[in-house]
Parts: sequence; structure tokens; C-alpha cells
Amino acid sequence: MTRMEQESRKRHKKQNLQRALLLTLATVGLVAWAMLAPNTLRLLKYLPGDPIRYRLRTAAGKLVAKKYAVWIKKGDAYCLRLTEKGQKSLAFEQSVLSLKSKKRKWDGRWRMVTFDVPERRRGVRGRLREMMKSVGFIRLQESVWVYPYDCEEFIALLKAELKVGRNVLYIIADCIEQDGVLRKHFNLTSL
Repeated sequence: MTRMEQESRKRHKKQNLQRALLLTLATVGLVAWAMLAPNTLRLLKYLPGDPIRYRLRTAAGKLVAKKYAVWIKKGDAYCLRLTEKGQKSLAFEQSVLSLKSKKRKWDGRWRMVTFDVPERRRGVRGRLREMMKSVGFIRLQESVWVYPYDCEEFIALLKAELKVGRNVLYIIADCIEQDGVLRKHFNLTSL
């Protein structure tokens, strides 16, 4: 395995840990750091690789740095609590997962997303393209993307996450000229 592949896997692993911690915070609400079974964690030092406690602290630190969570002192222990920004990020992640996993029947309408993000926000524009591609959108033209199913909630969350509200338009179209290629790509049958 090449060095770039290893770095990519390591980065992906860290992101998964942060996501898992974020989900735990959302599910449990308030997680007491002292309640992470300290006796059990001592045994984990005998396992190969990074100690779990270090990885959890690092993931928690990154969530705090991104302002997705905050440390709160409760008695003698510190607790990690989800912030509003963390809740929004989590809602966005769940929206992406639900959009990818749903098996739906096509209603014959196309959902189009057009955007005009300024050059000074090139990184945001790239992230926007990346997120739409990861969900399954296909590029029709340079800044015009198409998807066959309802994704209004996802686009609203994407706009909020990337702060590109006025630069992104969501369009529902009854037909697109020469849509045979699109139908084939999405495995859609005629109505």
C-alpha cells in the first residue's frame, strides 16, 4: 500500500471516530468523561495500536475545535456536550446517509441544483460538488447537477452547512430534453 493510501485511511479512521463520538453525544445527550470505565481502559494499553483513550481525547478535542461540542464541568468530572453547530452537522450527516440508503420509486420529475459560488470561495464550491457527487447527483453542465428523487431537505441542510444560501438554487423540472442518458445512469424506467 502506498503512503498516500495509508494517510488517507488514517484520516478516514479519525473522521469516523469523530462521527461516532458526535453520534454518541447526540444519543446520550451528556457524556461524563469519568464514566468511560477507567478500569477497562487500562486493559486496552495491551492492545496493538494507539490507546483508545488517546484517540477519544483527540477526537473530542477536534470536535471542540470545530465548535461541534463543548466541555462542561459537572462536579469532579468533565462532560462533553453537543453544541447547536454540532447538532446541525449531525443532521446534515444523517440526511446524507438517508438519501444514499433509500430505495424509492421515481415520480417522473428531475431535481436540479444550480450554483454560482464566487471564485474567492473556491474551496466551498469544491466541497459542494463533492457532497452532491457523493450522494449520487450527476453533472449536467458545469454548475448544473441533476438527481431524480426528492432531496430538498438535503439541499437546505447543505446550503446551511456551507453558508451558500443565495448562491444555490433548487429546481424541480418535469422534463429534461434528451434525458435518456440520465434515465440510464439512474436505472429509471419510463412512467
